[in-house]
Amino acid sequence: MNKQAEKLLAPFGWLFGGIAGGRRRLYRHGFFKSVDLGALVISVGNLTVGGTGKTPLVRFVAEVLAERGHKVCILTRGYKRASPTKRVLVSDGQQILADAESAGDEPFELSNKLLGMAAVIADKNRAAAGIWAFRTWGITAFVLDDGFQHLRLKRDLDIVCIDSTNPFGNEKLLPAGILRESLTSLRRADCVVLTRADLSDKVQSLKLKVQSLNATCQILLSKTRIVGLTNIRGFPAKSPDLSSAEYEIRNTKSKIGLAFCALGNPHGFFESLRQSDFLLASVKAFPDHHVYQQIDLDFIENQARLNGAEILLTTAKDAVKLKNLKFSLPCFVVEIEIIFDDDWPLREMLQKIDRR
Repeated sequence: MNKQAEKLLAPFGWLFGGIAGGRRRLYRHGFFKSVDLGALVISVGNLTVGGTGKTPLVRFVAEVLAERGHKVCILTRGYKRASPTKRVLVSDGQQILADAESAGDEPFELSNKLLGMAAVIADKNRAAAGIWAFRTWGITAFVLDDGFQHLRLKRDLDIVCIDSTNPFGNEKLLPAGILRESLTSLRRADCVVLTRADLSDKVQSLKLKVQSLNATCQILLSKTRIVGLTNIRGFPAKSPDLSSAEYEIRNTKSKIGLAFCALGNPHGFFESLRQSDFLLASVKAFPDHHVYQQIDLDFIENQARLNGAEILLTTAKDAVKLKNLKFSLPCFVVEIEIIFDDDWPLREMLQKIDRR
């Protein structure tokens, strides 16, 4: 966004910030009541619009809670799903109950990754969905996806993701910038996770900035690691053993690829591939949550051939929307997981709230 546009939109950003701040004060002083779900609630959210690498962290938290014996449910809005006002039971934890179109791409992806560990519900009214899940399934721990601004629910832990490659944009509020609320809101965070830390050379200065806003929160560094590749025709698949996954990755790295995605931060995906030594002839980014049509795939494959690419590479979030399209080139889904420099502080925080 250029400077002139920023100036024109700045008054709307002040208005947006005033409304958001007023809403927070109404909750803080008890004029609006937050709902207690009767179970643990861990919120994973962010300060900005666009991708911050939040979904792998939601999965990590759900896995840790499941390992500790909890009956886990993820509450999500399900952005850009077919019926945004309808409650969709995406998964009961044992089977998938909806498709990507009705559930939304991220809830559907999480359902596949967390089968046997967590249920997933997409509902605009996450408080009502949580009450229903608590009464119906006996949920003992909820993970609130994109929940930092969702003050209607009481939570035991607030985790905030910050993308190290583009932490706050121009530090202006919507619509003049990418901030959903002011940076001082980080004072509410119990834990801040700096994602894609391996792709930024400004991590230390970012840590200092976060510490200046919240001296008591835990600050963790994370990155995404490529752990496997799955042919789109076999996606989703059970996780292969480590040796076969490493072989598949090495074999695919010898081929020239075109990478494409529809993420909030496509640059992070492309750079992760390059840093992992994948040979990319070209890349193509679509708007976040883009719903693919055959014409999109035909365009991608044409671009691949023009650039000498032999294969296509995409993300699991994209793959759930590509299953019914026809491919003439091999397409591989890049399977990733979040890894921390040290994940013990977060595990310890989850353990402590478990004991309350």
